[in-house]
Amino acid sequence: MPLLSLQKPPTNRQPEIPIATNMSGTNITAELAELRAKAEKGDAAAQYEIGLCYGHAQDPKEAIKWFQKAADQGYAPAQNAIGFHYEVGLLVPKDYTEAFKWLSKSAAQGNATGEVGVGNLYNSGQGLPQNYAEALKWYRKAVEQGDASGQFALGYCYQYGQGVAQDCREALKWYKKAADQDFVGAATAIGLLYDTGQGVQQDYGEAMKWYSKESQPGVPNAQYNVGLLYSYGRGIPKDSGEALMWFRKAADQGFTPAEMNIGNSYYYGDGVVQDYGEAVKWYRKAADQGYVQAQVNLGGCYEKGTGVPQNYAEAVKWYRKAADQGEALGQNDLGICYRDGIGVSQDYMEAVKWFRTAAGKGNAAAQYNLAACYVNGSGVIKDYVQAYKWANLALAQGNMLAKQHMPNLEGLMTPQEIAEGQRLARDFKPRNEGEVDASLPNPLSADAVPASSGTAFFITDDGFLITAAHVVNGSAQIRLVTRTALLTARLVKVDAANDLALLKVEGQFAALPIVSSRAVKLGNTIATVGFPNVGMQGYSPKFAKGEIASLAGTEDDPRYFQISVPVQPGNSGGALVDERGNVVGVVVAKLNAATALATSGALPENVNYAVKSSFLLSFLESVPEASAKLKEVNTKDRRFEDVIDSTEKAAVMLLIY
Repeated sequence: MPLLSLQKPPTNRQPEIPIATNMSGTNITAELAELRAKAEKGDAAAQYEIGLCYGHAQDPKEAIKWFQKAADQGYAPAQNAIGFHYEVGLLVPKDYTEAFKWLSKSAAQGNATGEVGVGNLYNSGQGLPQNYAEALKWYRKAVEQGDASGQFALGYCYQYGQGVAQDCREALKWYKKAADQDFVGAATAIGLLYDTGQGVQQDYGEAMKWYSKESQPGVPNAQYNVGLLYSYGRGIPKDSGEALMWFRKAADQGFTPAEMNIGNSYYYGDGVVQDYGEAVKWYRKAADQGYVQAQVNLGGCYEKGTGVPQNYAEAVKWYRKAADQGEALGQNDLGICYRDGIGVSQDYMEAVKWFRTAAGKGNAAAQYNLAACYVNGSGVIKDYVQAYKWANLALAQGNMLAKQHMPNLEGLMTPQEIAEGQRLARDFKPRNEGEVDASLPNPLSADAVPASSGTAFFITDDGFLITAAHVVNGSAQIRLVTRTALLTARLVKVDAANDLALLKVEGQFAALPIVSSRAVKLGNTIATVGFPNVGMQGYSPKFAKGEIASLAGTEDDPRYFQISVPVQPGNSGGALVDERGNVVGVVVAKLNAATALATSGALPENVNYAVKSSFLLSFLESVPEASAKLKEVNTKDRRFEDVIDSTEKAAVMLLIY
């Protein structure tokens, strides 16, 4: 099991939406009235601002309405907002044609965000034929304005020859311009060029310099690549312990390739005492997040009984998970299981199906196995020409079994058959159709459009998690987005009276402890991490901090805390934690801004509510398989940075279908 290769930078970046500064001052009602008056008179900038206000006031229909008014007048920030919403399918049905229409309107005015957005659609082929040359044209327009995301995208086009002749020197130039503006990922991309010697003389020291610019601030790709330099001893003395340290830093942020490499370190005893059980633990972490190479390795451990009791059915399960994602190693291993009846009923035709799929992608072992099937007529009609083709391809990659048995095969064939087999091998081109890359999961890659989104948090290490009942009410499917995977959750139980819901997914996760809320006092500091307004604010988790403003909710409802934590649509279901990182509540609601404005004439600020954790604990008592696995309460003081870190690791975004 070789160590992983270096990571490529991302090809596309979502267009950014400019967010207006919140109104401030003592007379916010007067400011809002003045803004509305301007908007109703047709002021596009004011209409856009009002749209943002409605977005924050949990009224998406009104938000879109005002964005649309401003966009119809040609206001570029609003056009970007509308285009972005259509592109990701939030607040409106996903519609790439509409996304392209509105981003094009913005781009036509010379707005750099719109120009990059149009370029991204052409680059990815979403909603229109893929056209690298056209994407390049729009990236160049953004670059002319000094836009960093355009500079990065242009560099990527040059590096991989998309719409332009491959020119890694030119790629380096544009990556450096983006890096000069601190564009995240640019320094790592530069490091990769020096690491691999693309467009520059290979220089591991220079690669380390650039990786370090982003590894210290905590960019996991950079940390992982630093670990690889130490692991292989590239430009620095080989230091497996130092490599492991950097892999751990990246793994602490959920970076699955790093988790995979930690598993390799334990498996081979590289930089750490050999420990197959620990290797299995790390393989499982990455495998549970959908990382295909870890799934293959975990399957191998189950097949051999290494670090776990031997279990062929489990081996087949993990090989199949990798195979279904297009991983050739998993497809070959699954083919072997069907061929030999390991964990499944023997089925030569099914074996051939998987061998052929992996062989078509260039996997040498699968090519040899497929050749053997043709020689023996196992699952296919005996065909020496086809056997020679696949054996010859395997031999070209150094497959020792092919080298050993090729003379025997040639002895069964005529010179004409051998010539035909050679011709077929020469004409072979590996196919990559349907393959999926598992470390850069796109939470919105499915054709289905999410109706809404929210937040949840893990309460057990094996995948029980809590959210607000209203977040999942009426759902046909619930998906949760981790750093590296899109997982389907099962709804276990709902407490509609207290707005709580218990979900379950398979895997291992970081969980939060729950403490009784009886000891919480007025004025206590609390915080949450969630995913508010993802259509406007993006998919990154957002931290918010405040105080317990009241020990009761609306109309003195004892089930709730009133909190001053600034939360927005999408925060619902998030954990409310105390200064030790214990869950003391679940964010469920905020005072309806539109109602309060109509009733009092004032726009409320930070009047929000959370269900008390005592009610959550009572709810969980009815589900012993979850309550028995709750984590021990934190009783010692902790650094607040550590509290936020653990809360972020336990938080996930929910997509409701």
